[in-house]
Amino acid sequence: MSQRPIYLDAHATTPVDQRVLDAMLPYFTESFGNPATNTHVYGWEASAAVKNAREVIASIINATPEEIVFTSGATEANNLAIKGVAEAYFNQGKHIITVVTEHRAVLDPCAYLETLGFEVTYLTVTSDGLLDLQQLEKAIREDTILVSVMAANNEIGVLQPLAEIGAICHSRGVLFHTDAAQAIAKVPLDVAGMHIDLMSLTAHKIYGPKGIGVLYVRRRDPRVKLASQIQGGGQERGRRSGTLYTPQIVGFAKALEIGVESMESESERMLQLKKQLWSMFEPLEGIYLNGNFDNSLHNNLNISIEGVNGSALLLGLQSIVAVSSGSACSSESTAPSHVLTALGRSEKLAHASLRFGIGRFNTTEEIKIAGEIAIATINSLRQANN
Repeated sequence: MSQRPIYLDAHATTPVDQRVLDAMLPYFTESFGNPATNTHVYGWEASAAVKNAREVIASIINATPEEIVFTSGATEANNLAIKGVAEAYFNQGKHIITVVTEHRAVLDPCAYLETLGFEVTYLTVTSDGLLDLQQLEKAIREDTILVSVMAANNEIGVLQPLAEIGAICHSRGVLFHTDAAQAIAKVPLDVAGMHIDLMSLTAHKIYGPKGIGVLYVRRRDPRVKLASQIQGGGQERGRRSGTLYTPQIVGFAKALEIGVESMESESERMLQLKKQLWSMFEPLEGIYLNGNFDNSLHNNLNISIEGVNGSALLLGLQSIVAVSSGSACSSESTAPSHVLTALGRSEKLAHASLRFGIGRFNTTEEIKIAGEIAIATINSLRQANN
């Protein structure tokens, strides 16, 4: 059997940690009850597991258990936050603010709301992907009801100043939502200290299962109103109906616990691997770093490469290194990355880009091999083009 490629696409997804899988397994076959059933032990067991997971997740982000809404993932959480606020607050205003570099799971719901008569302001970013806070302040109007800014960009890893953004929003009486799918368990998140009103999370970016996410919804100062987008059994206090998926919920909490416990040491280890990889590319001609090396996720490195065809580059790497050129959700698109073009990259450079997502199980030796193979492939393609 041939050896599988080195996996360096942790921003797309991550493998389930064995410890997470072990925690989940009993809830598939033994304690398999419906957590909404309160008439027998099977339901009680499932309900207790969900209650414990809710408490674990809430404590890690400095929320209360009642503020945790389980969803199918960050995409649904983003839709529930943005559409739910729009529907609940449209009598107060129909203006929403977001950023051009957001994930499609934020941009597309905003575009949908525009078809319903809402107005959306799309803020630009600096050449390294950061939001200009003065631009944000100027964009807020009397009829602004929501600001949505992602915590860590899924392509370039740039970290936005959440506490400062939250303070601006609260000073103006505007709700603040952040898509923190890439940031959770990699950087500290405190919904109270950062003035966050709604926050979207997912498990599969942190070695948990796919198909489970969370939307944090603030209950006090202010109490956030939210119109549900899925009606049915009234689960999650009526905010998101549907039978709770106990094994996934247990897995999410376990993955988050593990991630936070090891966050400091893993962050430092990731940074060293990132520096190792960048030190291999940096001496090459025509290599451009996308984003901000210091103010970004320690497991992210995104580069654009002159003189190569992007598709040929990925084709040349795919049997040895599993890496992507941008968001996994838009990998089938022929359009250049909207994130990289927002930074000022040309379409050609945006197409010829690599996003390295370093993971928990990657080693120094793997980084060395991946860098060497990528550089050899780049040199080969450049020679062929001359």
